[in-house]
Order: sequence, then structure tokens, then C-alpha cells
Amino acid sequence: MTVGLRLDEAVWGLLHQALQLYRDDPRATGHLRRQLARLEQPLRVAIAGPWRAGKSTLLNALMGEEVAPVVGADGSAVFTWYEDGPQPRATGYSASHPPQELAMAKSATGMRVDLVGWRAGELRDIVVRWPTRALRQVTLIDTPAVGQPGEHGRSPVMDRVLREADAVLYLTRDGRGSDLRVLESGRESAVGQAAPVNVIMLLSRADETGGGKIDALLTARQLARRHYRDPRVNALSVAVVPCSGLIGLAGRVLSESDFAALAQLATVPRPELEAYLLSADRFLRGALPVPLDAELRAGLLDRLGLFGVRLAATLVRTGCDSRATLSAELIRRSGLAELRESVTRFFVDRRDTLKSRSALAAVEALARAEPGPGTAELLSTVEQILAGAHEFQELRMLAALRDARLGFDAEIAAEARRLVGGDGVGLAVRLGVEHDASVQRLWEVAADAQWRWRDRAEDPLLRLAQRRGAQVVVRSCEGMLAELADGGR
Repeated sequence: MTVGLRLDEAVWGLLHQALQLYRDDPRATGHLRRQLARLEQPLRVAIAGPWRAGKSTLLNALMGEEVAPVVGADGSAVFTWYEDGPQPRATGYSASHPPQELAMAKSATGMRVDLVGWRAGELRDIVVRWPTRALRQVTLIDTPAVGQPGEHGRSPVMDRVLREADAVLYLTRDGRGSDLRVLESGRESAVGQAAPVNVIMLLSRADETGGGKIDALLTARQLARRHYRDPRVNALSVAVVPCSGLIGLAGRVLSESDFAALAQLATVPRPELEAYLLSADRFLRGALPVPLDAELRAGLLDRLGLFGVRLAATLVRTGCDSRATLSAELIRRSGLAELRESVTRFFVDRRDTLKSRSALAAVEALARAEPGPGTAELLSTVEQILAGAHEFQELRMLAALRDARLGFDAEIAAEARRLVGGDGVGLAVRLGVEHDASVQRLWEVAADAQWRWRDRAEDPLLRLAQRRGAQVVVRSCEGMLAELADGGR
């Protein structure tokens, strides 16, 4: 919460200031009005990354249905937007034709879109409307592969992602090299430097870490923690999360017949079964000691991969004795549950902040691209809003608390996380009181927290990072007191 004028209110005023400045430019005013409309729309979350990073698989895992990818006439990927809708529907958009409804085929595993008749490269976007709870608060964007940065360190796909998405799940195999250079291109603007709070880095295909051994997911978690301690990575993302989209999706769509087949595999002694799981060919063609036909084996391999088959059989052997328990354990181990928690905490709960950030970036880009009388003042307003936006500081604080690098003990860190909105952004949740607490009760708890955290912020015995963290908490408390003074709950 911004002490004084709220961030969304300040951004609304900025957009109208820009509309007045560019009132004689139809293209610019159209762009600014679209930014105003975005403030009322669901949060846009793009899933981006290099070729074969697992973007479409992750999107399917998040939605719990196999709806991606949608591939163009030439086999290439296009920007595909997944929005909530009353019934499945797809619309194609190109630069040269009006929008056109696309034929869809829905099946037990998801849907396919008929792109017959579209020439290679003609489609620019496909909007898929799909009835699912996963899309109530967000629009998910499946993107083409992010290529290697060009001579200026930029990627055309990533440039568009940063323009049109409010938040980004960036998938990478190792979190180094060209992936970091691609993300660093988003920090070239004043908004990018002041508020690098819209990216979660995802170590994708975590089941393949360390050669796909049975402890691959544990190894991936250790790697993610090490990455997040890297200052270069920390400056670009609010979290680093390991996740196997393949295992997560398998957990979400696991059928009773899948479970029955895995239960049969689990009856085979582990050393004997391992011999058949050395390669896909051995698993598909070997003479298994249990009656699983080739079609069943191919289905398991397609849904789980070799690592997933090995993991699932082990889980069944060690106690996951039903489809529901195995499904839940696969989802947990895949990292999907942790990812969804991170998306909720850093993106969905902060959707107004992230949409405001997008508007700030759009105004800054417009003012720099089309300078003229009044644009210097407009850019100055952008910088003033950035400097006063406590919402961005809270997001960075949450990221720091997640990694425990501030050095607060567990109890103090938990209180800090709650006060800056890590458990929810409502006043009662932040203050840890009953949801129907009186204004007087809320005021007393907020004032007490403010004084305690101000003492920490001024304690010379604490490290500088801890004092600065405490200052962020103090300002959050001040914001809550200001909201209560205005009659808020």
C-alpha cells in the first residue's frame, strides 16, 4: 500500500495526464486507453523461455487440462492467450484480416484448434476461451520460443512479452548465460530498474536434473536455492522455483487406468524394474514380468517420462495406494504446488500493483519514443510514482524473506511476512487478528507493530539489511494506520 495516494490511483492519474498530452495523436491515445482498460482486466501472466523449455506442458499443468500448444500452419508457435469463458472457443487474429472464429475439437485430454487455410506466418495471435477456475483471475499467455539475444542483447519475443504481460514465468534449464541476458533487457527502463518484481524464474524440466536420477527433484530444489543467492539472478526475479511440468501435469490428469498400470509395475522388485527403465526403448519393447501391453506402456511414457514412471512406481510401492494419494504426491514432488503458491503470493495477490507497473512502463516507453513538449514532466511523474510506491518494496521484501537472507529469526520473519502482505493483503490478515475485528482493535495492533518494528529499524546492533527490512515493515504499518484513519477495513 502506498502511504498517501495509492499506487493504482496515482497511475490512473498518470494515464489521464498522458492522454491529455497526446490528445492530438490517435495512435498514442488508443494505446493509452488500452492501458486504462487493462487496469480492470484479469492479470496477464506470460509463460516464456527458450525452445523446448516446457512452456506448453507447464501451462497445461497449471490449468489441469491439455489445451496447449496451438501450432500454426507451418508448425510454428504463435502467441496464444487463454482466457476464462463460458464455453470453449478460439479466435484467430492476423495483421491483414479481421478476427476469425477457429474450429475446435474438444476431447477427454483437452482440445485442438483447426488452423487449415491459414498461411505460414499469417496468424499473430490466437485467443482461446476456456471454462476453468484457473483462469478466473489471470489470463495465461503461451509464447513462441525466446531466441538468442541479438546484437543489442534483445529478443523480439521477449520484448513483446514485456510489453503485453503484467508478469512473467520465465522457464530456463540452468538459469545462466543467454537466459539472464534476455531478462536483463527488461531492466533497461526506469520502471525495470526500480521495480524488478514481475518475474519468477522457473527451473523447468526439473525431473531431468542430474541425469534424471530418482533424487532429481531434490537436486533441482538445491540448485534453485543456490541460484537465488546469486545477486545477478536475485536482481531479475522475485523467486526461483524448480518445477517439472510433465510430472505436475501427470499428477493432475492421472486416471484410474494409469494408476492400475503403475500399481502393476510396483509389484516388480525395484532392481528388476530398473533394468527396464534404462531407456524408452527397453521399457516399450522389453518383456516385462507383468502384463502391460505396448499401448499402455506408451501412454505411461508419454504422460510421465522415464523418470516419472520410476518415481510413480516407487511411490506406489512405498504407500501411495490410491489414485488420489499418488496424484497429490506427484503434484507435490513436481514443484507445481510451490509454483502455484508463488504465483498467488507474488502475482495474483499483487495484481493491482503489477498492472499499475505495466501502465507505468507503457507511459515511460511512449514518452521516450515520442518526445515533445510536456514529456519531461510526464517522465518526472513516472519517477515520482516509482520512488513513492511502497507496494514494490513489499514485493522485494517478500522475496528476501523467502530466501531468509535478511537473517531474521523464524518468528520475526513470519511476522514481517504477514505484515507486508505475504499471507494476504487484507488488514485483518496482515495484522493477524480475527476477520471481523473492530477498527479500534485493528488500530491498536497496527500501532503496536509499528512501534516494535520502528525500534528494530533504529537498532544500531542489527545489520544494515535487517534495519532496512524493518523500515519496509514500518511503512506497511503506517499505510495500514492511514487506511484505518480513512475508514478502511
